[in-house]
Amino acid sequence: MSTDQLSHPSTPQDSCAETTARYARCIEISKRVRWEIDRDVIRSRTFDFDRKFLPDGLTHLEHLHGFSTGEKRLLSQIQGRTYANMFGMVERFINAKLLEVSREHWFGDQVALEALIRFSDEELKHQALFRRLEHLMATGMAPGYQFVPEADPVARLVLGKSTWAVLALTCHIELFTQTHYQRSIHVDPDLSDLFKDVFLFHWKEESQHAVLDELEWRREDAKLTPPQRDAAVNDLIELMRAIDGLLLLQSQADVRYFVHLRGQPSPEQLARLHAVMLKAYRWQYIVSGIEQPRFFQLLTSMLTEEQASRVTRALTPMIS
Repeated sequence: MSTDQLSHPSTPQDSCAETTARYARCIEISKRVRWEIDRDVIRSRTFDFDRKFLPDGLTHLEHLHGFSTGEKRLLSQIQGRTYANMFGMVERFINAKLLEVSREHWFGDQVALEALIRFSDEELKHQALFRRLEHLMATGMAPGYQFVPEADPVARLVLGKSTWAVLALTCHIELFTQTHYQRSIHVDPDLSDLFKDVFLFHWKEESQHAVLDELEWRREDAKLTPPQRDAAVNDLIELMRAIDGLLLLQSQADVRYFVHLRGQPSPEQLARLHAVMLKAYRWQYIVSGIEQPRFFQLLTSMLTEEQASRVTRALTPMIS
């Protein structure tokens, strides 16, 4: 991502009527796609551990040479377990922030308020779903797996940053969720049916959440002075760096778990495994979001050339 790429014409603000209509549309779709964890998603099923969880398009395991098909399948399941736990973690701070910004609609646009309350209800349901998944995966996988980040401390760290930065990060997450499902999970026939269904139903509701994230982020951006926005850009960079630090720790933990289950590979294989796992996690949680066209358009519409250059310099080590 170059500085030239980050120079992008501003996106005009929607009119009040257009904005309210977008909130209303989110409510309409939310009601139509509403699902329940047991009735619609899990349906008394367990995971099929003879199949992959995450597709190659997300795991990057096609770049891992010298490992058997069974070992790569296990690695996709380990990555899939972390993938589910990551969503369970980030939805903790996403829900808190959206409830916070909903206060600004209490005595104003009641359509917007309803849309955000429905958003919150769905995010709480998603957290419960991912807790169920962890239990099901723990039941079917050998002991020793560790999810390193702790949801509450991470949420407190994130929520300590400016609202603009938190909404930017939230929009980034919701949009890459869409891309992951549509381009990778949906099209892979070799995944566990339950794992695939989880992210089908997750995608159905996250599609509306991404729209609401955009509306709230743009509304927050319109309130900021140039110095406030500049500080918020620094906050977003700090959040991305913090995420990258967590990804390094989790990728190391997941490699340790794999080695615990399958034995110590050669030093060359171990080094390659560490590199592929970290690159995959950076792709999943940072790069695929930054390169997502809608997020790219939104972010660049708010940045000056200097801010764009600052973001580029900060993200380059994570992207390369």
